Amino acid sequence: MTDPGLPDDILACLFDLDGVVTKTAVVHAAAWREMFDAFLRERDGDAFRPFSDADYDEYVDGRPRADGVRTFLASRGIELPEGGRDDPPDARTVHGLGNRKNELLLAKIRTDGVEAYDGTLRYLAAVRARGLRTAIVSSSANCRDVLRSIGAEDLFDVRIDGVVAAERGLPGKPKPDTFLAAAADLGVEPSRAAVFEDALAGMDAGRAGHFGYVVGVDRAGQTDALYAHGADRVVTDLAELGDDK
Repeated sequence: MTDPGLPDDILACLFDLDGVVTKTAVVHAAAWREMFDAFLRERDGDAFRPFSDADYDEYVDGRPRADGVRTFLASRGIELPEGGRDDPPDARTVHGLGNRKNELLLAKIRTDGVEAYDGTLRYLAAVRARGLRTAIVSSSANCRDVLRSIGAEDLFDVRIDGVVAAERGLPGKPKPDTFLAAAADLGVEPSRAAVFEDALAGMDAGRAGHFGYVVGVDRAGQTDALYAHGADRVVTDLAELGDDK
């Protein structure tokens, strides 16, 4: 690749994990759906309204786990106690539901494994070869394990994930703080960093952080929504960027 398809003044690339680097967004969505549908069915009986793809895109995708639980429940007018991070997965609390979702997610990953998007791995290798610095920015507490499972941990100079965010007290997407922390750790001004995201909350974070370029990765037929939420360019695969097509 001689041209990464980015503005010339970009020095760093900040990548989301699920749906950008790995094919785990679909697995996350399935785990959220299974958890919420079971909760809603128990609460409302057979008349419950199932958790939908639109619910996932609007209220959950890209957000930290507990924020996703709160935001979706609020959309249905449901309030639950917060509970604590160590709540068991059968607890009827915000953290209990979140832990149940994570339990389901890990079971699905153990069963089916994790796949990477080859176009993203090629793009990562190419931009690093050009001297650009890279960071992974994910709300997932399982980020490091997932990267190790696909042999991609060494492709990133900095990792800001759910574990690091909790340690530093950083609010998650759609707030820009995790992306801003990644840029700071790389020693790069936000205006000279590019954000790569597939979630609408990630687009909002890129826009709010005034990053130099925001690339939306459309894995779910939401190109218009990604542009509406702040993307400078939308692609279906990072192999479409630059001249490596």
